[in-house]
This record gives sequence, C-alpha cells and structure tokens, in this order.
Amino acid sequence: MTHPDGPSTPPGWYPDPDGAPGFVRWWNGISWSDVATPAGPGVTVQQPPGYAPRPPAPVVPPPAAPGSGPRTGLIVGLGVLGLVLVVLIGFLVSNSGGEDAVAGPSTPTVPGPPPAAGPTFPPGTVRIIDEAAGISYPFLGDGWYEWDLGVQYEISEIAGQYFTTQEVVPEGGIFIAQCTSGPLTDAYGWGGPATLQPTVRTVADSARANYYPGPNERQVLRDEPRTVDGHAAHLYEFNLSWDAPGYDASGERAAMLLIDVGRASPALLYISIPNTHAELYGVIDRVLEDVDVL
Repeated sequence: MTHPDGPSTPPGWYPDPDGAPGFVRWWNGISWSDVATPAGPGVTVQQPPGYAPRPPAPVVPPPAAPGSGPRTGLIVGLGVLGLVLVVLIGFLVSNSGGEDAVAGPSTPTVPGPPPAAGPTFPPGTVRIIDEAAGISYPFLGDGWYEWDLGVQYEISEIAGQYFTTQEVVPEGGIFIAQCTSGPLTDAYGWGGPATLQPTVRTVADSARANYYPGPNERQVLRDEPRTVDGHAAHLYEFNLSWDAPGYDASGERAAMLLIDVGRASPALLYISIPNTHAELYGVIDRVLEDVDVL
C-alpha cells in the first residue's frame, strides 16, 4: 500500500482494505496477505501514514443548455462530425469480411463468483463449538474454511478451520494452515492431569513425523502448564524448519494445547501456520487466550 507521491507504508497490520468491519490484513511492504483476521489480542493495528480512503469517482457536470456560451455551436458541430465518422467506420468494418460474413448476436459474458476453497461456516459464526472435545474457540474469519479433510491420527473426531497454502506438494496432497481440535486417542500415554506434559510432547512428536517433510529441526518456544477456563492444561509450542525441494514453506509454527476437560479423553487444540504466512502467527495467541471448556 503506497500513497501517491508519498513514502512506502511499512509492513504491519492495517484495517482490512476490503472494508470488513473489525478485520485486519497484513501488509508486507509490497502486497496484502490473502486472509483477513479479526482484530484482537496479538494483532496490533496500525494507521498507515498519509493513508486516505480511495477518492470517489469524479462527477461529470451536466452539459450546458443550448446557447449558454459562445463555444456551444462549435461543440455541437464537432459532435455531429464525430457521429458521421463513427457511422462511416462502422459501415466499412461491417463490410470488410465480404458478402458471406454474417454478424451473430452478441452474448455478454458475466463472470461468476470464484469457487470456494472449502466449505464455509454459517453466516454469523464467531466461535468453533467442538462438542466431541468439550471446548470452544474463536472462528478466525473470512478465508478460513470448515474442516473437511478427514480425521487426523492423534484424535478420534475433528472440528475446526483451515485454509490451503500450497495446492500440490511433492508427496501429493496439499499444505495447509489449521486450527483444529478433538478428543485425544488412547495411544499417547494419557493417564490424568499429571501426564499432561509428557502426553502433549508425544502428540507433537507424532505430528512432526506424520505431517511435515523430513528431515526437519524443532525449536521449542513454550513448554508450560496453563489453566484454561478453570481446567488444567499444558501448552507445547514450537517452530519446525526444513529444506525440502518442492515446498513453498521452509518451516512452520505450531502450538498444541492439551486440556483436561473432565472427560475420559483430554481435548487437543492444534494450531499451525506455515512460514509463508508468518504474518498470521499472532492468531496463535488470539486463539489460546480465548478457549472455553463446555
């Protein structure tokens, strides 16, 4: 976003240029991000210097009344001459194809809306309600689609949101950003609140092996106990990096929050953002700070 005859606007979060109230987009100094996100914790909205709304279309004044000035006769004369030239050119063009040329009726083409990248949520959705896991958390807004990609290994059911960041990867399939949840399956060592930390670490190892190109390196950012809506939980957040041909992303930030919701299986909340969309890292804290237990 550059103001005419002014300096370039620095990268940052700015009000959605499409005008969606309460939403922001990331400006990287050259172009806008693909996805809008609600303004909230972790998203600092800036006001670009010298930025002004797009000016309205110019208003064309009505033509002056006949005889209202000395130039009226000249303008009318030029208009008539222009009309004659247009008719003459049209006649020549229509006959340039020979006697056999037949002009068919013109059918205007009206472009339809682009196909959705995934199933959308009902209008007015503001939270994802995961009844199976027993938690709810924010819907991240336009550009995020309702999960329809099947169940993942670590959970028995799945709810949530995602968008595609790469249509085809070398091993087949797609690469995505996601914010999903579900009840943890039995294979990861869950034995009650005392096992929250080792269990979520084991889940992270499973995801690292199953969903990312290898070899990869992990940098742990947070490994800490938490309380979520009065319930014991543990957060494990990390960066993964790799050097794999054919991938747009060379890394990803992921956060796993395991919550003892008082059921037989704890709830797993899994948020992952590829570094091709690093401007959205802020949504991780936005979601983590707004999780409710049902």
